[in-house]
Amino acid sequence: MFNQLPMYQLQGASAYKKDLTNAYLLANHLGNPEKNLKCIHVAGTNGKGSTSHMLASILQEAGYKVGLYTSPHLKDYRERIKINSDKISEDFVCDFINTHKEFFEANELSFFEMTVGLAFDYFAKEQVDIAIIEVGMGGRLDATNIINPLISVITNIGLDHTQFLGNTLKAIAYEKAGIIKPNIPVIIGEYTPETKPVFVEKALANNSEIFFASELISENYPSDLIGDYQIHNKKTVVQTIAILNAQKDFKISESQIKSGLLNVAKNTGLEGRWQELGKFPKIICDTAHNKNGLEVVMSQIQKEKYSTLHIVLGVVNDKDLDEILPLFPKEAIYYFCKPNIPRGLDAEILKEKAATFGLKGAVYNSVSVSYKTALQKATDSDFIFVGGSTFVVAEIL
Repeated sequence: MFNQLPMYQLQGASAYKKDLTNAYLLANHLGNPEKNLKCIHVAGTNGKGSTSHMLASILQEAGYKVGLYTSPHLKDYRERIKINSDKISEDFVCDFINTHKEFFEANELSFFEMTVGLAFDYFAKEQVDIAIIEVGMGGRLDATNIINPLISVITNIGLDHTQFLGNTLKAIAYEKAGIIKPNIPVIIGEYTPETKPVFVEKALANNSEIFFASELISENYPSDLIGDYQIHNKKTVVQTIAILNAQKDFKISESQIKSGLLNVAKNTGLEGRWQELGKFPKIICDTAHNKNGLEVVMSQIQKEKYSTLHIVLGVVNDKDLDEILPLFPKEAIYYFCKPNIPRGLDAEILKEKAATFGLKGAVYNSVSVSYKTALQKATDSDFIFVGGSTFVVAEIL
């Protein structure tokens, strides 16, 4: 899958397909397993991974057999497809590929299309009670968008993947709103004056009841996911569970919601969301990589107390540096590195660009060397942040 077929995570634009033809073709080839699944479909620029994992954790606490499909993975491909925190087995993945390899190659299926088909096939065969399905990118033309879910969820809209989804919030909202289905309720986590009319219009056209979670007045449930941005995600999750509870097949109690939110990492294995790796010095890693996500993370860093701030930073080569680098603090010591993937941006280029924004530091020949150097230089009262890309976080984890 990784070596012979295209994969957006590694290659970027050349692996992106603006068409659902192959997704439907594969589903039909597999006997349409998605039609046997009860799903919650989750889209959004930021927070869709955390939201999906929170929903899965709560439903697990309620005693349901929960399928969870997310992307990308951090360390192991099988992280993308789980049932009650257990990753899909290597044997199932290999058998699936061997059985259908000729079909995949004949129809030039992408890495993502194959993976979505694998997830649907696995969840159907394992007879999960419910599957949480995270959109890969966008929504309208995403391979996951062949499902007919119980609820559609859109966490928020920000400027990311603009080369594919459009360069305005309205255009991106249109792509995300593509997951809204006829007569299926939709939850909107956050909205702006530009995006709200797009969601309302799409919901009206589909006779879909629409709920705005940000307007929900609810207690701020404690959670083991402690990033500031999780406040919005928790509201989205609570609203989604309320709508699910109103449907006849599911019953989730208040205590199960609380327990689920307190045990997200334990129940689902989620990593890389304001994750603490050490205390003296305090070390935090986070997968935020676009303007909206990084704004919140940088704001949270400024709330920390430390003597010196060390930032291990690497990005991919299609990142808009003019948009994200101004968000980073000038007083930090930077350790520039290149994620070990084809899309990784050369660390020298990153350093040169960062210097134009007053960010100073040195280049290191790998993420691990950058991280080890930061650890060696930091004192117990310092703060180390590792991020800029999912792939940077993956390498240190």
